Amino acid sequence: MNILEAVFLGAVEGLTEFLPISSTGHLTILESLLGYSPDDPDITAFTAIIQVGAVLATLIYFRSDFARLIGAWLRGVTRPEYRDDVDYRQAWAVILGAIPIGVVGLLFKDHIETTLRTLWFVGSALILWSGVMYFADRTATQIRNEKDVTWKDTLIIGLVQCLALIPGVSRSGATMSAGLLRGLDRVTVTKLSFFLSVPALAAAGTLQVVDEYDAISRGVGWPATLTATAVSFVVAYVAVAWLLKFVAKHSYTVFIVYRVILGVIVLALVATGTVAAS
Repeated sequence: MNILEAVFLGAVEGLTEFLPISSTGHLTILESLLGYSPDDPDITAFTAIIQVGAVLATLIYFRSDFARLIGAWLRGVTRPEYRDDVDYRQAWAVILGAIPIGVVGLLFKDHIETTLRTLWFVGSALILWSGVMYFADRTATQIRNEKDVTWKDTLIIGLVQCLALIPGVSRSGATMSAGLLRGLDRVTVTKLSFFLSVPALAAAGTLQVVDEYDAISRGVGWPATLTATAVSFVVAYVAVAWLLKFVAKHSYTVFIVYRVILGVIVLALVATGTVAAS
């Protein structure tokens, strides 16, 4: 992979990781258009590793929030008198919410990296999950805020997040929809989506580095992978700031419309043989 392609794919990853439009779906589509096979081990690893850039952007942007939650968790674990702290309970809620996708991801790793990474799945998931997002967005009461989040909320959201292992569903789209259906407001579910992304994406990227180091070296190449990761970090940082401001005043309609249009285009391209399904 040349550096220009790496910069392009890194920018797309950073822009789409936290928008509810599926970063993996976009990368699968674009990698196919560039002539790569999305289910090749090096391409699959590349897609997962460059997400670490978005994770770092999240950690830095929300550094005070993470420091507060980690500090409260450590105090509560070591000293029982701090266990009634709201931040201690929220920290445990985030931990519990992050567990399901890790378990499911490991159990179905082979299917996720091969069978599900076809453009038939991507196009269909983009369209079908848009219906769920539309329903959640239109029926949301938004009567609860960040301080109302419980372990039950994050566990349910974490279970729904597992559906994001299907490219095209969107991790943020899944978590945001589940959060809205739990009565949480848009800003709260968006921040929660960011928090839950850190362990999931960091673990996936680290696992691919360990398992596919040689495949990356022989295929995509580490210079391209590291370049894309750095670009992903920069673009994701800007995207996080923009998205928080956007959802404070707008619904998810623009994302839903975009997903449906993109899904229809992808299925049309595959159906006509213009682009190979995998």
